Amino acid sequence: MTAQVTVHASAVLAGDRAVLIRGPSGSGKSRLAFDLILAGRAGQIPAATLVGDDRVYLQVVQGQLVVRPARELAGLIEIRGLGIRRCDFVEQAPVGLVVDLSATDAERMPAPDALFASIEGVIIPRIPVDSAFQPLPLVVAALSTRPSDDCSKGIGNHISHTIATQ
Repeated sequence: MTAQVTVHASAVLAGDRAVLIRGPSGSGKSRLAFDLILAGRAGQIPAATLVGDDRVYLQVVQGQLVVRPARELAGLIEIRGLGIRRCDFVEQAPVGLVVDLSATDAERMPAPDALFASIEGVIIPRIPVDSAFQPLPLVVAALSTRPSDDCSKGIGNHISHTIATQ
């Protein structure tokens, strides 16, 4: 077990894994967290519960990255236009996906190494999201679909980068 580190992020447990949402102030971390909770209620993704909003603790436990809420913020989430609200939360969850909002390396067809993050030495699937795009559809897709390993073109939508010359 490693030491606990504090990060400016939000996290939501969706099914049996947490989505860790990182990004600069004002990038929409709390909004995405609440959108994921609503998507869980709507059945678009597995049931989703807040872990923490604004600040969370990360720690490697038995080779897994675990996220916990900051004690003084546990069960609180900011909802723009309503302020700070109380909601159900979980005390901890293993991180299974990282979403980086306002990511400078976001691309239409991201490089394979951009789709993973190393946090405290643990490699976790990652979604880099450009500030011009809504993150919820990308996260729902990541949580409800699988990568296409059997695509003959080598990428999931069957379009190659050089299709115009083929």
